[in-house]
Amino acid sequence: MIDPDLGRILKRVRRVVVLTGAGVSAESGIPTFRDASSGLWKRFDPESLATPEAFQRDPARVWEWYAHRRAMAAEASPNPAHRALAEWERRLDGCPVVTQNVDGLHQRAGSRDVIELHGSLLRSRCLDPRHPVEEGADAVGVDLPPRCQTCGGPLRPDVVWFGEALPAGAYEAALAAVAEADFLLSVGTSSLVQPAASLPLEALERGVPVVEINIEPTPLTPVADWSLRGTAGEILPRLAAAASS
Repeated sequence: MIDPDLGRILKRVRRVVVLTGAGVSAESGIPTFRDASSGLWKRFDPESLATPEAFQRDPARVWEWYAHRRAMAAEASPNPAHRALAEWERRLDGCPVVTQNVDGLHQRAGSRDVIELHGSLLRSRCLDPRHPVEEGADAVGVDLPPRCQTCGGPLRPDVVWFGEALPAGAYEAALAAVAEADFLLSVGTSSLVQPAASLPLEALERGVPVVEINIEPTPLTPVADWSLRGTAGEILPRLAAAASS
């Protein structure tokens, strides 16, 4: 049951910004980052494999870890939450998705306006930032990691590692989307990781209604206009339906 006040607002909104986190992808069977170790990877701490220093020490092992995660993402399918957002985008003046996920499921569901704060498993890039990002991340031949087509140097996954800055322009694009929004959804995110966690607060400061969807309380819960308990796959389709009814 949708709160009547929320239902009335949903019918009026024209530009929604959606911040998504690992909880959305978990419903597609993709484990969260810290739960992603399985098989031979169980003996490794994921955080020890997600740093520039780890890649410098053992680039082949880090590449294989990300290939393992990439394979899990490839086997997954978009869930009702991803599909509801893609459908909502088609009906609104705008529905940019600002995601902390790196699996590409929003795009596979049909969302076209996706801002990837933490990069993508589906791309590779050279250690030299002047060289172009390369689509695709599969190793070819025996070299691990594969080599940059420009300089022959090692490629790395195009994701944000611990201690690194966000991709150039990503956070600025997210802030610009919030500045134009008349509604913000925070979905499946812990609201702990900065700077993403500040985006709902930016919206609240502008008087934009904020709805949180999560299975448990977060630091955003006390200040959000509505905090809805449950999974994104259950709640997002209901909100989208309420907006179009």
